[in-house]
Amino acid sequence: MGKVYVFDHPLIQHKLTYIRNENTGTKDFRDLVDEVASLMAFEITRDLPLKEVEVKTPVQTATSKVISGKKLGIVPILRAGLGMVDGMLKLIPAAKVGHVGLYRDPETLKPVEYYVKLPSDVEEREFIVVDPMLATGGSAVEAINSLKKRGARNIRFMCLVAAPEGVEELQKHHPDVDIYIAALDEKLNEKGYIVPGLGDAGDRLYGTK
Repeated sequence: MGKVYVFDHPLIQHKLTYIRNENTGTKDFRDLVDEVASLMAFEITRDLPLKEVEVKTPVQTATSKVISGKKLGIVPILRAGLGMVDGMLKLIPAAKVGHVGLYRDPETLKPVEYYVKLPSDVEEREFIVVDPMLATGGSAVEAINSLKKRGARNIRFMCLVAAPEGVEELQKHHPDVDIYIAALDEKLNEKGYIVPGLGDAGDRLYGTK
């Protein structure tokens, strides 16, 4: 079963409070999501392997370390996931970015894939799928299905806030995927919104209703 990591770093928790606040406007909301994504990227890359290299400093040659082996890919779930990409790329600029677009079928209410574009070397990369919310879990499950169908083998999921129902759903369908979140909230309400949550992340990022 995939593990669930809740990032309790004080800076992440502090900024998440302002992200939740209904009075935080679009620009500040977008900036805060960007900043928290950077901080979460710092935490999620903690276990990347290192190798030793020789480097010539202004004083002498030294043995130092660089990241080894793993090629990273960031895959936002459109559209809200886009708000987390730039913050992550600030720390891991060599990562390639793919995209997964999903819409909800009005009759079945299930997510349907409408757009997928991934790096060509899918099987060699470790992918981080990002979306601000993990509510029912339907979109995350389907996005990871899309990656696995195309050969992805190593996938993690990262979001700002999650409901227990969404975590359970993702673990049920993808027990090999670890989940990284800034906050595990209380529940879903009857409309499928996370409680207390932060509202509709896409609308708040892009000023739409």
